[in-house]
Amino acid sequence: MGSFEVAGVELESRLIVGTGKYSDPETMVAAIRASGAEMVTVAVRRVDIENPQKDDILRQLDPDEFMLLPNTAGCYSAEEAIRFARLGRASGMSDWVKLEVIGDPDTLLPDTEELLVATRTLVAEGFTVLAYTNDDLITALRLQDLGAASVMPLASPIGSGLGLLNPLNIRLIKSRLEVPVIVDAGVGTASDACASMEQGVDGILMNTALAEARDPVQMATAMRLAVDAGRRAYLAGRMPAREYAVPSSPVEGLPESAILP
Repeated sequence: MGSFEVAGVELESRLIVGTGKYSDPETMVAAIRASGAEMVTVAVRRVDIENPQKDDILRQLDPDEFMLLPNTAGCYSAEEAIRFARLGRASGMSDWVKLEVIGDPDTLLPDTEELLVATRTLVAEGFTVLAYTNDDLITALRLQDLGAASVMPLASPIGSGLGLLNPLNIRLIKSRLEVPVIVDAGVGTASDACASMEQGVDGILMNTALAEARDPVQMATAMRLAVDAGRRAYLAGRMPAREYAVPSSPVEGLPESAILP
C-alpha cells in the first residue's frame, strides 16, 4: 500500500525477494512475479560474473521488469564483501549492493564490526548500500551515519523461518532512523510478514520462505497480500490492548430491564 523511496528510487512494492534455492528458474520467475516485487536480490558469488549473459539466473531476469540488487551473501569479512560488491558493479549488474558480512557459520548472524568497515568503504566508492544487520539500534544508527541508504535488521536468523522475534527492537530502529528500514531474514509465512509490517517498517526482504514453500507461487501471492495487509493495519492503528473485557455493544441508553446484572 503506497510507494516508498530508497536512495531516490521509488518502489511501488514493499516486498523485495531473492533468487536462491528455487527448484528451477521457471518457478523462481513465476514466484517473483506473483509476489509483485520490483527489486530482486542476486548473490554475486553465485552467478557467473565473467559470462552474465549465460548465467541461469541472470538470463531469467529482465532488467526492464526487475531492478537487480546484488548482494554479498556468503562473505565473512569486510574485505571479501567489498571485493564482491566491486565485482557486481564491474559486471554491469548495479552499483547498488545489499551488504552482508556474516560473523558465524552456524547462526549466520552478522559481524557488525566488519559490516561497518565495509559500509564506510563502499559508500565512499559511490555504492548505494542497503545494509543487513542485527536488530540492534546502535548498529543501525551507525550504519545510517556512515551513509547506508537503507538499514535491514533481521526478524530472526537467515533461513530459520522463526518470524519476528523482537518486535520492540524493530519498532525502536524504525522510530529513530530517517533512512528506510526493511526487515530482512527469518520471515517464514504470511502471518510473519504481516506482523513485521505492522511495526511500521518500510518493507520486507525474503527468499527462503518462498523458495522452500510447497507451492512457491502460491506463497508469493500470500506474502504480497500479507505485506499489504500489515501496512494497512499499521496505518489504521490498532485498538488498545486491555487486560479486561469491553462489550462491543454499548449499554448506554438501554432500558434497565435489558441490562444483565
